[in-house]
Amino acid sequence: MVQDIITYPTPPSVEYSTDVRVLNEEIISLIQDLKDTIEENSLDGLTAFQIGSMYNVIVIKKDDGSFLELINPRIISATGKITTVEKTAYFPGLSANVERHENISVVYEDKDLKQQVLKASGDEAILLQRKIDFTFGSSYINKLSEDEKKIFEKKLEFGSDIAISESCPTYFKRDYILKAINILTVVMLILLITSFFIDSEETLSDMWDYQLYLSFLNLGLIVVYFFYAQYEGKQFTSCTSCQIGNIIGTSAISLVKLTVVMVLSYFLI
Repeated sequence: MVQDIITYPTPPSVEYSTDVRVLNEEIISLIQDLKDTIEENSLDGLTAFQIGSMYNVIVIKKDDGSFLELINPRIISATGKITTVEKTAYFPGLSANVERHENISVVYEDKDLKQQVLKASGDEAILLQRKIDFTFGSSYINKLSEDEKKIFEKKLEFGSDIAISESCPTYFKRDYILKAINILTVVMLILLITSFFIDSEETLSDMWDYQLYLSFLNLGLIVVYFFYAQYEGKQFTSCTSCQIGNIIGTSAISLVKLTVVMVLSYFLI
């Protein structure tokens, strides 16, 4: 029967899984539940803990669609080191860079409680290590380096798999648009100040025309900035709320500056 999968922040129910001593109906049913839950959720494997059982049982789905059932598994040897990007149903939608052993040997018991030895490497070794972690009441968060753990804690906080070391980037492409807006505003201000020293009606009329063209261009850039900034901000979901406030505020300030310059230009030019 398909079972609910335990996810973060629900902690492990036991510090260590209980070894299976007798293969009874409870264990047989547990193994079938693991298989059904794996199939239902398109997973590559589950431990008994992940569906709320205290027993030391792991089921892995192999490439050919068959299942590998491991009862009381233990890693007895490991060699090599490799860093992989891992995902687990315990932290849905999130991933982390985890350092693992590249090759392992696992001793376990089969459905007849006969001892078996499995040598695994590559993806299979990584999967088995991740699942065996759960039998000790652990998860890959305890395997992370100090820097990677800080990044992953931010992922947990924001519910995002964007690998960032800062809350938000300090510089955006939209800043180029803002710089152009500010330059145009300064040019318009210079035109306004220059008009104080000109007496020719014709020249002042021309300057007013230039001021109008620049104001329309400036207004267009502000509109482009407002919409593009929101598009760019959606790429950094960890700081979307603060960005929206900043975008609205920046656009409003730019509009106020433009309005003030144009009102002064209207009356003085």
